[in-house]
Amino acid sequence: MRRLGTGIGWRPEIADAVERMPGIDWVEVVAENVCPGRLPDSLLRLRERGVTVIPHGVSLGLGGADRPDEVRLTALAERAQALGSPLVTEHIAFVRAGGPLTASPRLEAGHLLPVPRTRDALDVLCENVRIAQDALPVPLALENIAALFSWPAEELTEGQFLSELVERTGVRLLIDVANLHTNHVNRGEDPAEALAALPVEAIAYVHVAGGFERDGVWHDSHAHPVPPPVLDILTDLASRTTPPGVLLERDENFPEPAELERELTVIADAVAAGRTRAGKGGGTGAADGSPGGGVAVLARPTVRARERLAVAQAAVLSALVAGTPVPEGFDRVRMGVQARALAAKRADVVAKVAPELPVILGDGYRAAFLDYARVRPMTGGYRRDALDFAGHLLRSGRPEDADARRQLREWWMDRAGPTPRSGGRMARAARRVLLRGV
Repeated sequence: MRRLGTGIGWRPEIADAVERMPGIDWVEVVAENVCPGRLPDSLLRLRERGVTVIPHGVSLGLGGADRPDEVRLTALAERAQALGSPLVTEHIAFVRAGGPLTASPRLEAGHLLPVPRTRDALDVLCENVRIAQDALPVPLALENIAALFSWPAEELTEGQFLSELVERTGVRLLIDVANLHTNHVNRGEDPAEALAALPVEAIAYVHVAGGFERDGVWHDSHAHPVPPPVLDILTDLASRTTPPGVLLERDENFPEPAELERELTVIADAVAAGRTRAGKGGGTGAADGSPGGGVAVLARPTVRARERLAVAQAAVLSALVAGTPVPEGFDRVRMGVQARALAAKRADVVAKVAPELPVILGDGYRAAFLDYARVRPMTGGYRRDALDFAGHLLRSGRPEDADARRQLREWWMDRAGPTPRSGGRMARAARRVLLRGV
């Protein structure tokens, strides 16, 4: 396994700080947020200095019932080639459901949702991974995700599920120790048991991030400092193997660069503590670069397995985003927490991709969007969601203020028509207003 070293998630908001940070060996960038033909200057400068850049995908949905989308696979491959990356990463999750397999409308979660740890789901995931591996120019590593709810009647533990996935496909693993902590709080899963069952030789690198607990639920926010329990899990992992790379993720509420550097130092200390423990006889040694046991023959899922998984995932996602009844066996309270979190995330992301809307709607933006999202699921991306939200308001005669309604109509027509009417005049004006209010 290639040695990566110390890394940090590259985000535009901290791009300048990352360039100045000492000891950064590599960075990770959200694949969907960069264009191969127009890479940010900061990433280009980092590459020129020899800093490795790895694209981290969030939209493939390899844990979904459908086969991977060829367009998304091609886009991920293009980013890996443009960045000269040694590997690409994605998630063990589903992000959409419905469609032809269920003869129902396609629904988008806008978020990573947990895959049931069942034989059907594992068979489908393994085939989807092999399809992705064949389409990508570099190795693929998959990340364990954080979850707010559990599937009933699961057949495998997290460690068993990941271990068999590696054995059957040869895929590498991106182990997020913060997600192990999240699943400990939210689903009662023991991180030590998960680590003990992992094929540690398959680990490509490790994620570390912060979060917060509210009403007994841990939220993997990526907007808070890394807490001690997450560092403890990292130390445990480092006592079992030497991680090829460890990366700090931070997506919001960015602190001063000095604080990020302190967090990187604390993370390095946690890894060092694990290696010290291993030296005293508590570890299993370093990763050797290849999953153990070779790659087993892949049993292909039946059409019925995909259909069963499709129906189950569509029912869950519909309950979360369209207000349909929660399927039997699920924790209704946790499903409610997840549904509210998905709606809140939609509101936040739409405000970022269409910053004119909070300006036009003012303080009423968030309440109006959450009311819209409660029973109107996302069927496309966030930009489509922004247009649909604006259209919904206009059809219902809102906002009540005539000037705001006129501005919203102009914004919608600027973007929904066959050609832009004003070359982005509304967008530029709204951004100026938004910036003055910051």
